[in-house]
Amino acid sequence: MNYLARILKNKDLIKKILFVLFALVIFRVLSHIPIPGPSPENLKKFFDEAFSAKNSLLPFFDVFSGGGMSRFSVVLMGLGPYITASIMIQLLTIVIPKFEEMNKETEGRHKMNQYTRYLAVPLCFIEGFGMIKLLDTYGTKAGVSLIGNASIFQWFVMLLSITAGTVFLMWLGELITEKGVGNGISIIIFAGIVSRLPQFIGQSIGKIFGGDQISTQELMNFGGMAVLALIMVALIVFITEAKRKVPISYAKKMRGSKLYGGVDTHLPLKLNMAGVIPIIFAGAFMNIPQVIGFLSNAKTVWIKNAADFIKTTFTTTSPAYAVFYFVLVFSFTFFSTFLYFKPKDVAENIQKQGGFIPGIRPGTQTEKYLNYLIMRVTLWGAIFLSFIAVFPFAMQIFTNSQSFAVGGTGILIVVSVAIEIMNQIRAQVITRSYEEIV
Repeated sequence: MNYLARILKNKDLIKKILFVLFALVIFRVLSHIPIPGPSPENLKKFFDEAFSAKNSLLPFFDVFSGGGMSRFSVVLMGLGPYITASIMIQLLTIVIPKFEEMNKETEGRHKMNQYTRYLAVPLCFIEGFGMIKLLDTYGTKAGVSLIGNASIFQWFVMLLSITAGTVFLMWLGELITEKGVGNGISIIIFAGIVSRLPQFIGQSIGKIFGGDQISTQELMNFGGMAVLALIMVALIVFITEAKRKVPISYAKKMRGSKLYGGVDTHLPLKLNMAGVIPIIFAGAFMNIPQVIGFLSNAKTVWIKNAADFIKTTFTTTSPAYAVFYFVLVFSFTFFSTFLYFKPKDVAENIQKQGGFIPGIRPGTQTEKYLNYLIMRVTLWGAIFLSFIAVFPFAMQIFTNSQSFAVGGTGILIVVSVAIEIMNQIRAQVITRSYEEIV
């Protein structure tokens, strides 16, 4: 109660929280604005059948778009194109030295963010076309015509609407980051998942219990999965909060008649320094096999065969899907960590400030030591995070459904983002307390 009272007394923090809530209301309104073209009746019929299909990934896409897909709204693609653009730009920082230098400076990072926005616009058109085409292909197979014989102008209007929705979400996310609490992009994804989870969990429970009569075995399975879900949440919290403290000492310096330095502190190396980013990146890449699947109607034999093979191999109930997901999360954990934490830069900053790690020489030796530590710490973080990401697929053994696999991915993001928001709120409350003391 005392902590809550301190939050309520912080007017700046309350304004930031209210701004985030207002922005999320706008996001939810956008998810109900439909794209001109498809018939609402056909859409409802199609998605009712698609959501009941065993191996369909459409529920996965719909959860991450906050229900925008099932409504065929202007936020149909969510922030998918922006995330793809971010991955591409970050890869370029490794390949192109000029981009790497730009990423070290504040002004350069602003330019990199601008490049990401520019790249996201054409990706909206490309990915939007692929997604609508994919949905139309699924609809045709289900005997439901979603867009019919759309003209070029109708296609342009649909794609322009999708692009405008995604660009608006990008702008909204940046406003949340600047004027609110937490990372705006993560919070929008978080809100989309949370808004769909109650309905999604209800549908999943319905699939587990099936008919009106609930057997003892079904009840035990559901209870066991609930316990496993709680354990998974506890592991996520543990991974997010766990850290390795590296001792840092600062030498004493005389400036005039005053003595400075001589302070012992530590450098925290988090077990999962990348946060929720690896899951989001991996989730974006998991769309690729299903998008390639719509090439199964191609006239070229080898393209058709390749598309059929990828589509059948990477279903959500196949081991290949789980292995691919595990590898992606594991790889992106290392990739994201070394984007945010650069041992060379950290070692240089410590040396410039007159600090050193006890028993380690400043400069190159400190860089090597930090690189060694971050590799070891991130290894365990990547293994845990990848395991938790794949673990929900084991629930399919009990449910014979992919629903909980999707829910598990959502829980990963929801818990990680919630912890990130709470840490930022706690930091602002502590800062305000120090200001009042001073």
